[in-house]
Amino acid sequence: MQGFLRIYKQFFPEGDPATFASLVFRVFDENKDGTIEFEEFIRALSVTSRGNLDEKLVWAFKLYDVDNDGYITREEMYSIVDAIYQMMGSKAQPETEEDNPKRRVDKIFEQLDKNQDNKLSMEEFREGSKQDPKIVQALSLYAS
Repeated sequence: MQGFLRIYKQFFPEGDPATFASLVFRVFDENKDGTIEFEEFIRALSVTSRGNLDEKLVWAFKLYDVDNDGYITREEMYSIVDAIYQMMGSKAQPETEEDNPKRRVDKIFEQLDKNQDNKLSMEEFREGSKQDPKIVQALSLYAS
C-alpha cells in the first residue's frame, strides 16, 4: 500500500491522496491479502486502460461499492468523491457553492437512482452511465 500511495503523491503533490489510494488499492487487491500481485495489477490496468465500456463500468462499480454488498449508497459514493476532492487539493476548489462532493453525488443519484431507494444497483449504475456520458464524467472530478 505504501508504494501505491507514493505513486499517487507524485501525481497529486498539492492534495492528500491517501484515502483515494487506499480505496483504489482495495479494488486492485482482488484476493484481499493486503498486497497487489503482478497478475492483479495487470488485470486492473488492462480493464481501466483498454477495457470496453462495460468492463470499465464494472470496475468503477467495484470502486464505489466500498462494502461489496452489490449496491452503491450515497455515503459510499460520497466517500469516493470526497477522496477525489482531497486528492486534487487546490485544483479541486469548487467554482460555485453548488460544486462540492455532496452536490455532485446528489446530481448523480438524481439521474441514476431510478427506483429512488437511495442505493444504486449494478444495473442502475450501468444503464444510467451508458444513457448519459456526462454521468461517467461526473463520477470523476473533471466534470463540469
